[in-house]
Amino acid sequence: MKTPPLSPSSSATSVLPVPRRWTGTVPDPLHHPDPHQSAQAAAVENLLRCWVRERGLPAPDDGVLRIPLPATGTALLAPVRYWSPTGWHRFGPPRPADAPEHCAPADAIMVAALLSRETPLPDAPPGDALRAGSTVLAGAAEGVDLVARVADSVRRTAAFISAHRARPADRTDLFRSAEQALTLGHPLHPTPKSREGLSDSEAIVYSPESHGSFPLHWLAVAPAALATDSAWTERGRPVPAPVLTARLVGTRLPLPDGYAALPVHPWQLREARHRPEVAALLDAGLLRDLGAHGLPWHPTSSVRTVHRSGAPAMLKLSLGLRITNSRRENLRKELHRGVDVHRLLRTGLGEWWRAVHPGFDIVRDPAWLAVDGPDGRPVSGLDVMIRHNPFAPAADVSCVAALVAPRPGPRPREGGGSATSRIADLVTRLAAATGRPRETVAAEWLLRYLEQVVRPVLWLDGEAGIALEAHQQNTLVLLDADGWPGAGRYRDNQGYYFRESRRAELDSWLPGVGEASDTFVPDGVADERFAYYLGINNVLGLVGALGSQGLADEHMLLAACRRFLTDAASRTGPGRTRSSLPARLLDSPVLRCKANLLTRLHGLDELVGPVDTQSVYVTIANPLHR
Repeated sequence: MKTPPLSPSSSATSVLPVPRRWTGTVPDPLHHPDPHQSAQAAAVENLLRCWVRERGLPAPDDGVLRIPLPATGTALLAPVRYWSPTGWHRFGPPRPADAPEHCAPADAIMVAALLSRETPLPDAPPGDALRAGSTVLAGAAEGVDLVARVADSVRRTAAFISAHRARPADRTDLFRSAEQALTLGHPLHPTPKSREGLSDSEAIVYSPESHGSFPLHWLAVAPAALATDSAWTERGRPVPAPVLTARLVGTRLPLPDGYAALPVHPWQLREARHRPEVAALLDAGLLRDLGAHGLPWHPTSSVRTVHRSGAPAMLKLSLGLRITNSRRENLRKELHRGVDVHRLLRTGLGEWWRAVHPGFDIVRDPAWLAVDGPDGRPVSGLDVMIRHNPFAPAADVSCVAALVAPRPGPRPREGGGSATSRIADLVTRLAAATGRPRETVAAEWLLRYLEQVVRPVLWLDGEAGIALEAHQQNTLVLLDADGWPGAGRYRDNQGYYFRESRRAELDSWLPGVGEASDTFVPDGVADERFAYYLGINNVLGLVGALGSQGLADEHMLLAACRRFLTDAASRTGPGRTRSSLPARLLDSPVLRCKANLLTRLHGLDELVGPVDTQSVYVTIANPLHR
C-alpha cells in the first residue's frame, strides 16, 4: 500500500493569534445542552483534526481552516478556536465555502462524506481500466463504510453523554470509574465510539460509558478441545488456568468431570454459535453450554476486558465487534505473548528493572484458556486472557486517556478550561492548594509524569530491547493523595515489540521467548511504533490536552519535555537508558505517525497481517525538534 505523500515542512509548531483559553463569550460546543449536538461537535472536530494531521495542513493565517475539496468542487471552511502545536486543535462548526450563510453548518456525516471523496486511492497500472474501475468502487465502498461508522459513533456518543449527565461517577471503585469516563474516546480517530453489531439495548449493558455490567456466559471445555497455559503462582506454587476460572465464577458450576470452565462474553457466544466449527464442537459434546452464572462484571475502556471489584483477576475476552480499527478477538499468539512477558519479567530482568524504577510495573497476563478443533487448530473467538487485578477499589488509578478526556456537560465548570476533565480538576485543585499559577502546576505535573511513567518505559527499551505500545489507554497512572503522579503501570498482552537486534539477550533471559508469540520485529518497526505510541500519542497527547484545555502554554510544556528528553538521552548516571527514542524525538525534524482516518478509509484491521502493514503511517512535523 502506498503511503500518501505529505510535506514534512508543514508548520506543526506555528501559532495563530487565537485565544489560548476559552472565554465565557464563546460557548464550547462540547457543552451544548443537547447531547446529540455535543456528540456532533466532537465528531466533526475529530475528523478535522485527523485531516489536518494526515494531510500536513499548516496553521492558517486568518484563523479559518480551509480544506480544498476538488472532487466535490468546493472547499470546507472551519473557524479555528485553538491551534495546537501537537495536533489537539479545536474548531468551530465548518461550512462549505459556497453555502449560503443561512444554511446550517456541516455535520459529521457531511464532513465524513466530503473527506472520503478526497482520499487518494491505490494506483492501478496504466491502461488497466478494469482494475482502475475496481479501485474506484473499492474506494467508494470504504467511503460509505466510513460514513456509516461515523453516524454510528455519533449516535452512541450522544447516548453515552446522556448517561454520564444523568448519573454521577461511582467513587466506590476509582479504577472502574476512570474506565467508564471516556465518553468521547480518541480525539484523533474518526469513529472512536462505533460499535457495529450491538443493538441499543445491548450497548447499554455491554458498554463502560453507560456504566454497563453483566454476568458472564460459561462453557465447559472437554480436555480434548482445551488449549491453555499458566504462569500464575500463589505462594510460589503454580495454579492452572482452569482452577482460576472455576474460582472466578463465584458460584458452583454444573461442570462435567475433567472439563474446564471457560468464561465467554454473552454477545460473543451468541455470534460464535453460528460458526460451523463451534457448532460441531457443541454437537460433539466437546463444548457444553452452562449458561450465565456469577456476579456481574463491568467492561473497562477496551469494552472486552471486564473487571469486578475485589476479584483477583480481570478477564480479557474475545469480542468480534469492530471497535476503532479492529475486530477484538484474541489471537493465539497474543495469549502466548502475555504469558511470555510475565515469565520473562520473573527472571532477573524484572528484579533489575524494579531496582532502578520501583514505582513502575506491567499489569501481568499470566494465564489463558482457549479452544482447539479436532484438527488441533485454534477455534477463534472462544478464549480468555486472565490478567492480574492489582488495584484495590480505593486506589486512585486511571489510564491517561481517562485523565485527559473532556467531560461534556451542559455547561463548563468553573476553572475547567475549554472542556473540563479530570486533569483540569487536578491541576486547578493543586494550584489552589499551593498558591501557584495553574500553568506552573501543569508543567510540574507533566515533569513528574515523565519521571514516574515515561522514564521506566525508556529504560525497558534501552536495557532489554522491549518497546511497549504505551498509548494513553494502555498507560495507567497511580496518583498520590494530593493528585500528583506517584507511580505507573502498563497493560496489554498485544503491545510488545521485541527488537530483533536484541534477540540473543532476551533469549538468554528466557530461552525460546517470543517464538510462539511472534513478538520479535525489525528494529525499524519498533522505532516507528515506539515513537508513535509513547512519543506522539502518549506524551504529546498529554501536552496537547493540557494546552487545548487552557491549562498551560504548549510551547512551555514542549520545552519541559525537551529538557527531560535531553537528560534521558545522556548515557551516564543512575536510571539512564540506551533507548534511541529520546534522541530521535529531539533530533528528527519529522516523525512517523499512525493515520487513523486513512487506516479506516483503506479498510485495514490492525490485528490482521504483518505488523508493519496493519496501519497507514504518515510523516508529520516533529514539534519537539530542537
